Amino acid sequence: MHDIFGITPWEFTALAAAALLVGFSKTAVSGANTVSLAIFAAILPARASTGVLLPILICGDVLAVLTYRRHAHWPTLWRLFPAVAGGVVAGTVFLAFAGDGAVRTSIGAILLLMAGVTVWRRRRAEAPEVEETATRSARVKAGSYGVLGGFTTMVANAGGPVMSMYLLSAGFRKLGFLGTSAWFFLIVNSAKVPFSVGLGLIDGRSLLLDAALAGFVVPGALIGKAAVNRINQRLFERLVIAATVVGGLQLLLR
Repeated sequence: MHDIFGITPWEFTALAAAALLVGFSKTAVSGANTVSLAIFAAILPARASTGVLLPILICGDVLAVLTYRRHAHWPTLWRLFPAVAGGVVAGTVFLAFAGDGAVRTSIGAILLLMAGVTVWRRRRAEAPEVEETATRSARVKAGSYGVLGGFTTMVANAGGPVMSMYLLSAGFRKLGFLGTSAWFFLIVNSAKVPFSVGLGLIDGRSLLLDAALAGFVVPGALIGKAAVNRINQRLFERLVIAATVVGGLQLLLR
């Protein structure tokens, strides 16, 4: 395994733990995979890390859809997709011109931004929830979240907290939240594959590492499914936020 990106056994172990966390986040606590993103970006070259992580995320998305497929709210998804597509295109243009240092700095900054977003989201979630209506303000809101989510997911695979905040603010309960989020990321992440291949982020070497790591996603997803109703979400999100901040600072200061 050392021949793939020159990683050591200890680094592979850390990547395997990050892959397990991806599965857990997809079936239990959306957004927790920002920790996985920080681990991948710390061990692998920044640009390469986004390409290696994407197929791992898609494996988790497939498992999440199999678990929560009946609970998606499709009108919300169709409202988001056009703006998300614009954000993905903008992120692709950025990656086409950015070097590894710029991508690493951007991922670090995005991680810190997402940590702030998560804190704000938690405070908003404590307020009374209101159902989203098809008003002009609702369309503007969906558009702004969609563009930001598309850009962050393309550049850093970090669209989870953005979409989590949008879905919570729209009044989604747990199963509707998980089902809508599962379909959203399966479709969006799959649509990102041709862009990532075109940018050289996914190639034979990255897929070989993915093949070695994909098996760790399954137990993570099974643990998440079993634990979803037992999680002390407040404590877990605090740990996720702390780890995300540490990972973001580590990337910025490298």
